[in-house]
Amino acid sequence: MNAIKLAMFGTLAAALLASSAASAQVSDDIVKIGVLTDMNGPASTPTGQGSVTAAQMAVDDFGGKVLGKPISVIVGDHQLKPDIGATIARRWYDVDQVDLIVDVPVSAVGLAVQNIANEKKKLFITHSTGATDFHGKFCSPYAMQWVFDTRALAVGTAQEVVKRGGDSWFFITDDYAFGHSLEKDASAIVTKNGGKVLGAVRPPFATPDLSSFILQAQASKAKIIGIAGGPPNNTNEIKTAAEFGVFAGGQQMAALLALITDVQSIGLSAAQGLLLTTSFYWDMDDKTREWSKRYFAKMNRMPTMWQAGVYSSVTAYLNAIKDSGTDDPLKVAAKMREKPVEDFFARNGKLREDNLMVHDLWLVQVKTPAESKYPWDYYKILAKISGEDAFGPPDPACPMIKK
Repeated sequence: MNAIKLAMFGTLAAALLASSAASAQVSDDIVKIGVLTDMNGPASTPTGQGSVTAAQMAVDDFGGKVLGKPISVIVGDHQLKPDIGATIARRWYDVDQVDLIVDVPVSAVGLAVQNIANEKKKLFITHSTGATDFHGKFCSPYAMQWVFDTRALAVGTAQEVVKRGGDSWFFITDDYAFGHSLEKDASAIVTKNGGKVLGAVRPPFATPDLSSFILQAQASKAKIIGIAGGPPNNTNEIKTAAEFGVFAGGQQMAALLALITDVQSIGLSAAQGLLLTTSFYWDMDDKTREWSKRYFAKMNRMPTMWQAGVYSSVTAYLNAIKDSGTDDPLKVAAKMREKPVEDFFARNGKLREDNLMVHDLWLVQVKTPAESKYPWDYYKILAKISGEDAFGPPDPACPMIKK
């Protein structure tokens, strides 16, 4: 009888193992993640190799395997060109069997990659692009926005600054879609909270001489000069403003997008007093410091919010594969929406039905040189902005939103 029972138990155990193996589905027996980024251009410092490193750290910390299958990270340089980004994405999905593309700085490239992800029914998570269209009219079950959008940064900075008395604004706006979106969102918040917008100037992207634009902003006498744009204009505007005595004259600058690597490039002497909103600061608490110091050991600089967000999202993605027993894109995305996102990067995070990851943000002010006690000690945290306030409700233009 014992022999019969043992045989029956063995048969049952084998059947259970076979059932488990059958339910754990990984296409091509490998999970492949493509970091599509800017490796040498203006966005390469806040994304670039740092984003690649963050993705690889997530894979290594996960153990290098999921559901018993290896995890691979590959890299592509889209050179900030939508056609190149789309071509790489198409080849990755079609030929290289990439399961997930991450990072993808600048919105024009990100939207082009999103189109390919939709066409190929593969996953894409954007970290360094802020257009609200990703989770608005172009929202997709295959595309997620993890770190920020223009509304969140505009609300975070403009609303909190107006509350603190910064009730007159003049904008220096990068003359392309991203800059216009930042200015529009921030202007609406300023006026809604009782402030005034006195005007705006719109330098083209990568303008070599920004002197005339700074002088116009200075002459406006606005309490706050809002910088609606990203690198390289934003850093050059802050440097030029310091040279022209904008801060010394009593005006403040509020960057609607600035990163810790921008402050490092500018230097505290020029950037001191700058107000900005961020999703992540390396020196906020023990959790942020522990991960950031490991990152620093590999990159010799502290991570931006974009790079930290890459690690967070890759980890969430791999956990979703593990929990769902498959790398099927829609099943993985659904599993990612089930659990809160609470890690060193995100506080009170949740991947919403429109595939926007909503989480708390922080209004910070750049320290003076005297206030900074050690390398990369750059920010004073002034306020926490809840994800609900910063990101607002889902856009009804998103077809994924239940009407």
